[in-house]
Amino acid sequence: MDIDVLGPLVARQAGTSVVPTAAKPRKVLAMLTVHADQVVPMASLFEELWGEDIPRSANTTVQTYILHLRNLIGTALDQSDADGPKDAKRVLVTYPGGYLLDTMGGSVDVREFDRLAALGHRAREMGDYEAASRHFGGALAIWRGRALVDVQTGPLLEVESHRLEEARLNVLDRRIDADLRLGRHHELLGELAGLVGRYRTHEGLHAHLMLALYRSGRRGEAIDVYRRMRTGLVNELGLEPSPSLRRLQHAILMSDRRLAEVGTEAAALDRAG
Repeated sequence: MDIDVLGPLVARQAGTSVVPTAAKPRKVLAMLTVHADQVVPMASLFEELWGEDIPRSANTTVQTYILHLRNLIGTALDQSDADGPKDAKRVLVTYPGGYLLDTMGGSVDVREFDRLAALGHRAREMGDYEAASRHFGGALAIWRGRALVDVQTGPLLEVESHRLEEARLNVLDRRIDADLRLGRHHELLGELAGLVGRYRTHEGLHAHLMLALYRSGRRGEAIDVYRRMRTGLVNELGLEPSPSLRRLQHAILMSDRRLAEVGTEAAALDRAG
């Protein structure tokens, strides 16, 4: 089975979609896909579907949803000429206390994202920023929108969606860092302007934009980015900017020559003081 959750939910068995249209069976499938090849306990399915208000019929209802999913999988298997299992119960497997969706070696977009991100982190640690940027960019290209964007997420899937978004932001931050180290500040300006508009309190992205603007000869605009960032932090969170961001602002005001050095972005905030 091929699974994509980094955007709209996709689950294909032998090339045929097995995603139900009804909201709750879709939610059950989403739980199984984000934990593909792992047993998902019944208790977790109950919590995701009903929160704390679990009905007496919960067990029977979940079994009905599982049957519906198996019917979709079975139909896809019947239509396939490929070698492999023909029994849906071998794909959506019952275990004591839960269920497991067996991908049987199929593609899973989260796993590919994690693989490329790991390669990017490894390249970054070795100082190969060209490779780091390439791997991080490949990982980000897998995303097709917000994770599980077409699923009515409950408490557990909401946590998972948030975790995936944080992972994406981390990789995005690292890719931009690598690009700055490679002297690509001019190319980054448009992208960073859009990102800080979306993530108004994300200090790392604002720092990247400030540095890119400064290196592009736009020092005044870099200081304006800091001022807007500080206003947003104070008004929305009641916080002042971090010491590292304040050091960057001071360094820009002083036209610190170290900020013009390409290849030292990770240390720029702490070195410029």
